[in-house]
Formats: sequence, C-alpha cells, structure tokens
Amino acid sequence: MDDLKKAIDEITSQEIIKIVISNKMNKDVEYNKITFGLKESNKGTYYQIEKYTDKQVFHENIDKNDLKNKVLEYILSNYKNLAAWSNDNTFDLKISKKGKVFLSKKKSDNVKIVNKGHNKEKNYILKEGMIIQPLIDLGVFTKEGKVVNSKYDKYKQINRFVEIIDDEIKKNDYKDLTILDFGCGKSYLTFVLYYYFVEIKKINVKMIGLDLKADVIKKCNDIAKRYNYENLHFEIGDVNGFKYNNKVDMVITLHACDTATDYALYNAIKWNSKMIFSVPCCQHEFNHQMKAKSLDILTKYGIVQERVAALMTDAARANLLESVGYKTQLLEFIDIAHSPKNILIRASKSNISKDKKEKSLNEVKTLMDQFNFNPTLFNLLKEDNLI
Repeated sequence: MDDLKKAIDEITSQEIIKIVISNKMNKDVEYNKITFGLKESNKGTYYQIEKYTDKQVFHENIDKNDLKNKVLEYILSNYKNLAAWSNDNTFDLKISKKGKVFLSKKKSDNVKIVNKGHNKEKNYILKEGMIIQPLIDLGVFTKEGKVVNSKYDKYKQINRFVEIIDDEIKKNDYKDLTILDFGCGKSYLTFVLYYYFVEIKKINVKMIGLDLKADVIKKCNDIAKRYNYENLHFEIGDVNGFKYNNKVDMVITLHACDTATDYALYNAIKWNSKMIFSVPCCQHEFNHQMKAKSLDILTKYGIVQERVAALMTDAARANLLESVGYKTQLLEFIDIAHSPKNILIRASKSNISKDKKEKSLNEVKTLMDQFNFNPTLFNLLKEDNLI
C-alpha cells in the first residue's frame, strides 16, 4: 500500500496529460479500463474520467487536485497496470500478483497525446449529452447521451455526414424542406437527419424514405411513430421508376448499388432539387465497359481497373451534374481506412455559366470516347434532352 502511494505521488507530482488504468485483478471488477484525460474549459482545466464496460462508457469530471486520490481509489486492489503521460515523461506502473509495485519512468515527447486529446474535443453538431433516441437505439449513445467507446468511429462518421449537409443548409434560411431518401434501408441515419433538421435547425421538414422491402418499410414507419416523428414516413419505392409530383428540395441516396445511383441523380435533376447528397456504391458499369484506346496500363491490372473505373464513374457523374446547372463537389465521406466507398457527391442548384456547362459535358464525352464508356446517367439526360 505504501509503495503504491509513493508511486502515485511520483506520477502525479507532474502535470499529467493522460492516465490509463487496465488489466483487472479479477472478473468481478466492474470496469475493463479507466482513463483520465486532461481537459480545458472556460472555467479552467480539469480531468475527465472515462470508465469502460463491455458495452458502455461512463464519464465523470474531477478537479485537478483530486487526481491523486481518484487514481489511488480506482487502482487499489482492482487493477494491475497503469500507464501515464506528462509532457516530458512516460510512466509505466505494474503490480504483481503478490502486490509488489514496479514503476518505470522514461523521457519522451508526448505532444502527440496532447493533440489527440484536443482532436477528440471537436465541436460536433450531434454533441454528447444530447438525448438522440436513434443514436441510443443504434448503440452509438448510452441512455445518458454519452458516446459508447467502441462506436466512436461510427459517431464521427454520422457527424461527418451531418456536417456535409449542414455546410449547405446554413447558406440559406430554410423554413421548410421536402426531402427524399432513396434506399433508406433500416439504418438509423434517416432518423438522425430528421432529428437534426427539426430539433437542431428548427426547419419544418417532410421526409420520405424509400426502400424495396415491405418489412423494412413497416419497421421504419413503426419506429417513426415511436419517436413521434410526425413528418417522417416510409414508402415502398424503386429508385428507377418512383414518381413524385410535388416539389423536392433535397435528395439523399446512400449506397444505392451501381446504376441505381444514376437513376436517383436523374430523378433529383428532373425534380429540379435544390440539393443532392449521394454516396455511390458498387460501381460496376464502367468497369465492365472499360477498354482503353491508349492508356492500356489502366486496364492491365484488374484491381487498378476496378478502382480507376469507380473514380471515373463519380467524376463523370459530378461533371454531368455540373452540365445541368449544379455546383458539384466530391468529398471524402469517411476515412478510407474504414471503407473504400468513401466518396460523397454534394451538388447544389446554382447559376453555372454556359461555358462551364459545355466544358463539363465535353470532358465526359472525351472520357467516354477514350475508354468506351456508355454512362447510364448520360443516356437518361440525353433521352430527356437535358444535355
């Protein structure tokens, strides 16, 4: 006990950036690990404690002066390992089965740890502490509105998508919007977006989710009723032939497979939608058609052809959107380490010059000629005399 106190005294005599307590003494110990992170607020610095179970993470904030006592309280008779970082030193504390304490200390530059902590404090739109029922049901939030540690990447991905939409929404003072979500599936992102529009942006929205599966539609409508999301409903609809006669302000299409994305974009263009957000999936069309006139190196290796074809598909779609009057961007939706399907097309109706429209269209025609492409979106727009 005295040796442990001395070790903790030595560690906490410096300003500690981070502490991780781990390796439970026995399975009855409640938390798998406990971390202490130095945080900053308008009121000064403090430590945030995160206590991890298999499925949840619990938070507690403490005064800097309470660090030593809290660390001792948690590690005593409960854990075998403690790692700690200050600006200049790294500490490694181990407790043997017989209770013997071993403490090592080495000089190290821990600036990266400080930066990592600051990155996690990013001011997300969907903040911890908000009671967002879809995120709770998805397992991203606890019932208290805290991020479940194992779902932190999912939390960042959802926020990233909302941020991309928010960047466009905040350009105008929208009072009401009609939104179509093609291929909504039973993911909770549609419900999260409804929460964002209604609760955060205070916009009167009418959202319609479309999917081909009757059981999915029924389940989603039941969930919308349970959440009291009055202006969100779901219908059976095929993206290729769905008809909607009223105005559509925004079209969302996530992971519509292969040319289904093209039909969704075509419908959005036909409806003269103000905004389009599309994350394509499984772009097979160009890959199957691809025959290079001169750049044979791009078709020599199957994996290269597949990836180049996918990138060319999205580039052609972006240009075709520009050719019919949309300001278009290709954005990284999520880190490619998490998914290779990480490109999002964001398009907004804009005043595109005639020269720019023609240039964008000619670039697509050149690509078609060089690689024997026959894009579905090009053909749909051509048949309707839109290009």
